[in-house]
Amino acid sequence: MSKVLEDITRIMRNTYGKDIYPFEESFLRKTLEKRLSQTSLDNYSAYSDYLSENSTEADALYRSLTISFSEFFRNPLTFALIEQLIIPVLVDEKVKSGRPEIRVWSAACATGQEPYSVAILLDEQLTARGSAVSYRIFATDFSGPDLAVARKGVYDFGAVRNLRVKHLHDYFSAWNEFHLIATRIRAHVDFSRYDLLDEHSVSPPASIFGDFDLVILSNLLFYYKPEMREIILDKAYRSLSPNGYLVTGEAERDMITGRKGLRAVAPPAAIFQKTGRGR
Repeated sequence: MSKVLEDITRIMRNTYGKDIYPFEESFLRKTLEKRLSQTSLDNYSAYSDYLSENSTEADALYRSLTISFSEFFRNPLTFALIEQLIIPVLVDEKVKSGRPEIRVWSAACATGQEPYSVAILLDEQLTARGSAVSYRIFATDFSGPDLAVARKGVYDFGAVRNLRVKHLHDYFSAWNEFHLIATRIRAHVDFSRYDLLDEHSVSPPASIFGDFDLVILSNLLFYYKPEMREIILDKAYRSLSPNGYLVTGEAERDMITGRKGLRAVAPPAAIFQKTGRGR
C-alpha cells in the first residue's frame, strides 16, 4: 500500500499540481478507500492508473481530502471558556495597557461560522461593558469557495440551529429562508486565502504582523502528518502575542499538552496560554 500511496502522491503532484503529501496517512487511506468504492474500481493499482488519466477524479480526490465542516459555537466547552474566561481577561488587559484592539486569528475557518461565533461573543461583552476596546478577527482558509460563502455571511436554518435565541435575534436578520449575519459583525472579520504550510510567512499577510491575542486551530491538526503539524504549531506559536491563547479541537489536546512555551489553561478543554520561548 505504501508504494501505491507514493504513486498516487506523485501523480497528484506532478500531473495535477496538487500536493497531498502533508496529509496524515490513515486519513489519506480512508479517503482513498471511499474514492475506490465510488469509482467502482477493484484495487488501488487500478485506481492509480485511472487517476493518472482522469483530472476530474484528481479534483474529486483533492476535494475529499480538503473538505471542511464548520458550525456556530462548535465545541461548547471551548466556547464557554472563551466567553467566560478568555474574553474578560483580554478586555481587562487591553484597558490596562491602553492598547485598543483585540486581535484574533481563526485558521482554517471554512465557511465562517467559527470567526463569526467569536465575533458575536466579543461584540456582546464589549457592548455590555461600554468598552472602547475594539477587535479584529483575521479568518483564513485555503479554499476559495468556502471563503466566498464566509464573506457573504448567509446561512440556512440548519446552520444556525445551535445559536442562542438572543444571538440569533441580535446578530442576524431574516433573508428569505436564510439568516444574514449583521453588518457590524462582518465589518470586524477579515477573510483571506492562506496556506498554513507556507514556509515563507509566520502569519497571514492580511494581519501584517501577527501579534494575536487568540489563535484558533480547531479540528485541523489531526489531518496532517506529525512533521506538518509542527510547522503549523510553530507558526501559531510565533504569531501569538506574549500571554496569548491557543485553542485547538478537544481531540487534538494531547498534541499540544507538554509543549514547551504553552500551559494548559482549563483541562480538559484544549486551551493553552503562551508562557515564554517555545521550540
